[in-house]
Amino acid sequence: MGSPVLIPFQSFIIIDRDSATSVYMQIANQLINAVQRGYLIKGTKLPGTRVLSEILEVHRKTIVAVYDELDSQGWVETRPNKGTFVLSRNDSKPSHFQPLAQNKLATYPGNTGYSFKKSSLLDNPFEHSKCEYIFNDGTPDIRLTQIEHLSRLYSSSMKRRSNRRKLGYYNQDGSEYFKENLSNFLNLSRGLHISKNNLLITRSTEMSVYIISEILLAANDIVLVASLSYFSVNMIFQKSGARILQVPIDNEGIQVDAVRDLCGKHRVRMLYLTPHHHYPTTVTLSAQRRIELLELANEFGFVILEDDYDYDFHYDKSAVLPLASADTNGMVIYVGSFGKSLAPGFRTGFIVAPENLMDEMRKYLGIIDRQGDVLMEQVLGEMIDEGEIHRHLKKSIKVYHQRRDTFTALLENNFKDYLQFKKPSGGLAVWAEWQLPINLLQLSTSCAKDNLFIPKTLLYQNRQLSAMRLGFGHLDEAEMQHSVAILLHHVKKFS
Repeated sequence: MGSPVLIPFQSFIIIDRDSATSVYMQIANQLINAVQRGYLIKGTKLPGTRVLSEILEVHRKTIVAVYDELDSQGWVETRPNKGTFVLSRNDSKPSHFQPLAQNKLATYPGNTGYSFKKSSLLDNPFEHSKCEYIFNDGTPDIRLTQIEHLSRLYSSSMKRRSNRRKLGYYNQDGSEYFKENLSNFLNLSRGLHISKNNLLITRSTEMSVYIISEILLAANDIVLVASLSYFSVNMIFQKSGARILQVPIDNEGIQVDAVRDLCGKHRVRMLYLTPHHHYPTTVTLSAQRRIELLELANEFGFVILEDDYDYDFHYDKSAVLPLASADTNGMVIYVGSFGKSLAPGFRTGFIVAPENLMDEMRKYLGIIDRQGDVLMEQVLGEMIDEGEIHRHLKKSIKVYHQRRDTFTALLENNFKDYLQFKKPSGGLAVWAEWQLPINLLQLSTSCAKDNLFIPKTLLYQNRQLSAMRLGFGHLDEAEMQHSVAILLHHVKKFS
């Protein structure tokens, strides 16, 4: 039994000093009621008379009288040298009170006593497995994230005297220090021209999209997405009541002519893009199409929501600058994540937008994430300020570049008769299209029996397409070889 001092007596014992009923009887009656309701169950040890008198701010003799009254009615028993304990109603049969339902408060309710809306749109699509080998969506390897170094940065930041006073106060707009450094980082790396006033710090890309949708989307607004798009973002759009229309994609990204046709038929509110490496196919939106989309946004007045989810990972050439860097009319909202190459707890999302929209978004952030994480933002700001993030990215990019080459070589050597793919110029995943009829869900189930997990969120299959998005960033060479060998074994079983 836990300490009796931890029981919140003040929450269910209220003393009315003006009542005609004596104080000790008020306390006794309310304790009896707590036992009847099952709040104080059989065997609960009550505090000593001195302790309870201090908790309730009454004289100790008052509590002595309370315990005497409870003992005389059979609600408690006093055990020498042990204390005062609650009896059950089966053990005590007082004549003055009728027992209520048996121990209702002794367990938490299994169901609500009221109705509420349920959403099938937000059902969790993610799966988990204990398999030793896993293909994922294209995530970094936590083993490369220098956990000990990050821990030292976090610890030293927390101990620094100049930062201690910041722990007691947090501006819901985010750390000004971090925003200033992040805006400089984005300007240098992405060709933007922003200040800290154009930034909103969030927990993730999904939170960013949620806030944007709450402000910009209404029921039946039309949102254009690529025919293959990020499922979590689509779920957010649908939850907002928007209508999603799909636009075909090809080797140059989303087809601009199809966007124009839809704008001619509908009043389009938003176009969602992942232009740097399209999700899930990894193709890069061509420079010409970027210009054409900006012109269309200006002509038809729709918002471009640009999601640059893996901008940091590019290998063969310089990264293509985002659409936001060429936007002169305020039509592009740019979202991304900072610190994706770091440990998950050190990553954060951000939104870049004109200041008038930023003012409104801060209101929503103040409701859903008022406290933020001042320590993490301080550490991330210091990593930018001291150049640590650049050094870390430079090291990790070399590793992921080599892993991309190793993984694509393994696919080429083992699956050239089964798969068609292009070596991605960046990112941490390969888009692979199957050249033989095969049930991908059955293949995934079969591989799981052999210790390789392929989540259903990586499988894309319909009458026209049979493909997988295979992440390699989290796998070292030996893990890649084992994973590919298991996949090949089970593909041959189905072919």
